[in-house]
Amino acid sequence: MEYIAHSENNTNETHLLSKHLREAAEISSSFSWKEDYKSIFYLTGLLHDIGKYQAAFQEYIRNGGKRGSVPHASWGAGYARCRSMLEASFVIDGHHKGIPDNSTWKVDTEPFKRNEMDEFKDVVERFTEENSINESNFNKESLADISKTPSHREVFIRYLFSALTDSDWLSTEKHFDKTTSEIRPEITLPIEEMTNKLAAEFSKKSKEGAINHMRNEARLKALEKATQPCGFYSLSLPTGMGKTLTSIAWALQHAQANNLNRIIIVLPFVNIIDQTAQILKDIFGSEVVLEHHSSFNEDDTVMMVSNENYSLVEQRKKLACENWNYPVILTTTVQFFESLFSNRPSKCRKVHNIAESVVIFDEVQTLPKDVILPTLQMLKDVQSIMKTSFLFCTATQPAFEKRKGFDGIDNIQPLINDSNEMYKETRRVEYKLLNKLEPIDLSYLLDATSDKGTSTLIIFNTKKPALEFFNLAKNLEHWEKKYHLSTGMCPDHRKMVIKDIRDDLAAKRKILVSSTQLIEAGVDFDFPVVFRALAPLEAIIQAAGRCNRENTLGPSGGKVFLFKLHDGGMPDKTYSACANHAEELIRMDIEQLHAPDNFNKYYAQVVNLYVNPDQYNINQARKAFNFQTVNDSYRIIRETTDGLYMYNYSDESRQLFHSLEYKEFLSKDDYRRMQVYTVSVYRHFVIKNSAMCKTMPQGFMVWYGNYDPQTGISIEPLEADKLVV
Repeated sequence: MEYIAHSENNTNETHLLSKHLREAAEISSSFSWKEDYKSIFYLTGLLHDIGKYQAAFQEYIRNGGKRGSVPHASWGAGYARCRSMLEASFVIDGHHKGIPDNSTWKVDTEPFKRNEMDEFKDVVERFTEENSINESNFNKESLADISKTPSHREVFIRYLFSALTDSDWLSTEKHFDKTTSEIRPEITLPIEEMTNKLAAEFSKKSKEGAINHMRNEARLKALEKATQPCGFYSLSLPTGMGKTLTSIAWALQHAQANNLNRIIIVLPFVNIIDQTAQILKDIFGSEVVLEHHSSFNEDDTVMMVSNENYSLVEQRKKLACENWNYPVILTTTVQFFESLFSNRPSKCRKVHNIAESVVIFDEVQTLPKDVILPTLQMLKDVQSIMKTSFLFCTATQPAFEKRKGFDGIDNIQPLINDSNEMYKETRRVEYKLLNKLEPIDLSYLLDATSDKGTSTLIIFNTKKPALEFFNLAKNLEHWEKKYHLSTGMCPDHRKMVIKDIRDDLAAKRKILVSSTQLIEAGVDFDFPVVFRALAPLEAIIQAAGRCNRENTLGPSGGKVFLFKLHDGGMPDKTYSACANHAEELIRMDIEQLHAPDNFNKYYAQVVNLYVNPDQYNINQARKAFNFQTVNDSYRIIRETTDGLYMYNYSDESRQLFHSLEYKEFLSKDDYRRMQVYTVSVYRHFVIKNSAMCKTMPQGFMVWYGNYDPQTGISIEPLEADKLVV
């Protein structure tokens, strides 16, 4: 009898079970970077579907039945547990539903250990006979080199799970969709070509002036450490000193020295990805750069549909988003870390390709403090098990090192040892306290900004005062143009506004921008005057990075005014506590804002005083192998948000909606197209304004309410011609 893994494809061929198991085993083994791991990777692939040798499953696959009516994953997991391959057992048990908690795994596999399952012996015999397997070869796989700590073993299970998930899907795809399988990218990191293109880019840049000289010096010093072994590195440079290209130059040489396969750039906000991706595409070409971020949850069952309208490069990129098999990847901190901490097959599929990579974290100070210990512990474990290097880039380097009471990273090597001197030499702003930092209202702030007679950027902590201030200022004639920026605007809208602001600044137009803190990380505006609401120290320093960025204002420099609002609002309690601590330091000596070492001390102080750096006990859950609990506990953004599709944003958003509203299933590509017209809102907003929200049959929500062309999502009444009847 021939045993079947998958039903007939479009050429009427069934997928034989023995073939599928061998394919999955071989692909999974190829994903292991270390020779010592290959055997367990291979065996996990070989065993993962042995439950399909059940008579009931073969009846189901031949004659049909309800999907999932014959569970099979626990059979392979039970067999692996009986053979003392516990890592493989966890992985196989979760390869459809997600890796379970330890207690659930025991419940799933205990009947097999106790030999209580009818047909178990027969299933194993069918498997061994059809595949010519000698069970005596299944001795306990030695994983002594990775079992130094429970967390090392836990991350090894994640690595193995990712490899199995990807290999299982690739084998299945090869059966059902040969066309897609054949166009999947096999692109290696073209180090020499990219290095040459980067050198050509640097040669175009001016070498005149002190700033350009320091940029070149910084890059050369960083490159001196490129040949060091895999580990943790930091690049701390003043804003505007070329961190992005310096980090890429270092990463290319570091990858070459350590035989690494890809560069992953992790950024805090989507708008920075757009900007950074364009820079890299202009230098290296779009074919080597992949952007992966999403405002939507992509369900495991959603399959990408090939589209002949897309170029081969575009199709390959869409496929590479599933498993990150690409040379250069730009992604968000949410996508990166919530994949690493996930137990879900679709999210974890990419994790094995973090192995043998250089990972660059830009604006690392934005990582949430209440999960910083589990975040750093995960990175330490990944570095040990998966041969990965991590580079932390920022103008405000947090205290991530190990110290008393904080189990951080043992050794973070700075790429530039004397960056303090660069901070002194690039001092470009003067900090001032508005009204001696006593609370003011928005009218007072408006008068203060109007007096400056130049382009001005005002940054608030939350959306409410940013919107209220814009509405106060929009009819005044002090400025040629007024802009508003917040996450209440969809990505397409924000992108256009950011471009308009840059164009106006380049043309020397006098403009006013009222913004939330979204522009503080990586948006390279250059204003002569910046007003910043009182905030944590890192936010204040980042705001100053949008002022006199190119140091063109002479000895007097740019001006950064710090202010405190009556009822200004803070995003959360931790943010508020850190802002209050920053206020104490500033009141003692405002000059502390110019000394980068003070930020490291400040970070250590606020984590010690105000923050539980593992607030949700994630490290303990990891040590207990509670994968579901870890998945449910780890969040970069804690408060639940919903994505609302902005129907009334533009003609294009309406046209796209109408092209999708009657589709039974949406592809991943459909979701990505919708993303640029989507605004994330808190759940209470949806509840409060439910009359304007509609959940579509496909599962996404649409906002039929107003969308202001200047400020974004609005609860103001719609104009009559936009009403949906």
